[in-house]
Amino acid sequence: MASVTYKNVWKRFGDFVAIEDLTLDIEDKEFLVLVGPSGCGKTTALRCLAGLEEVSEGEVCIADEVVNDVAPKDRDIAMVFQSYALYPHMSVFDNMAFGLKLRKVPKEEIRSRVQDAASILGIEMLLERKPKELSGGQRQRVAVGRAIVREPKVFLFDEPLSNLDAKLRVQTRAEISKLHQKLQTTFIYVTHDQVEAMTMATRIAVMNKGILNQLDTPQQLYDYPANLFVAGFIGSPSMNFFDGALTKEGDTMFVDLGSFKVKVPKERQAPYESMVGQKIVFGIRPEDIHNPQYAPPSIIAEPVETIVDVTELMGNEIFLYLVNGDHSFVARVDPRTRVEMGDKMQVVFNMLNMHIFDPVSNPDNPVAVR
Repeated sequence: MASVTYKNVWKRFGDFVAIEDLTLDIEDKEFLVLVGPSGCGKTTALRCLAGLEEVSEGEVCIADEVVNDVAPKDRDIAMVFQSYALYPHMSVFDNMAFGLKLRKVPKEEIRSRVQDAASILGIEMLLERKPKELSGGQRQRVAVGRAIVREPKVFLFDEPLSNLDAKLRVQTRAEISKLHQKLQTTFIYVTHDQVEAMTMATRIAVMNKGILNQLDTPQQLYDYPANLFVAGFIGSPSMNFFDGALTKEGDTMFVDLGSFKVKVPKERQAPYESMVGQKIVFGIRPEDIHNPQYAPPSIIAEPVETIVDVTELMGNEIFLYLVNGDHSFVARVDPRTRVEMGDKMQVVFNMLNMHIFDPVSNPDNPVAVR
């Protein structure tokens, strides 16, 4: 088992910076997810760890050993690729055993390891089949099994579920989480799907444009995003953002959004006193916008008049696309709500869960103030 460390790692392709000064400590037996949009550097970071890309600057360590100059085959890692990468002419057994045969592992040990991995993944009955006879989910499990038999210190997963349909993705996600619990090995998992990240990770590293924006547990990222990018990326549907300003009338502070304004709860005012009169970005998640009729009693509710633009009935909830002046935003409301397109509707914002971002200090990616 092993910890993994990136120390001030840079990766350049000519003049293009794919990873900028990445410093990241991944604990032994942790399930860490690298998440971010396409092109953010997450797969490049994984490939630098695997030895498939050479680090431009900095150090990559596995179990406290610098592995910058260690060959990929000697790093004691196993990688599961997005494309499965199975040999079509080989059986499932031979695909899983291939790496062990190259290492001259004894036949009996190979058979034992493959049988154990197949049992863990529930694919014992598939060992004699060829990849073309398998479904997408079964092929993915074979690719995972090929990694398991290696018994590596670190498992690397590069968007392994992206080729699966939605239902199978949910099922395989749960299987990988159970596998981590069973193997008690370090897992590093790359995805652009924040739902995968939230449901599987011990901690999440959010990346954008080659820069690590925040590293924290899923719940902390959701509740306390460090900046506008993280706030918008984590959560589905994503957080609503409004350009506005903070104002004060007597002892009461408001977020003035032009076509409407909402009161800041007294217990939340202190961090924003110095920002009164300043431009801000106001954020609130769809699940913190309620139909007043079904709003929880514990919230601090601020009413907002809206017009219903679009409704999406999801069964257990309704997404409402609402308009107020120039502002369009999404609410996730109780399924008992009965409204139609074009209806006028009052909603309430739960101001206890509001977010304020400061665009003055960093216009490109405003920092959260709390």
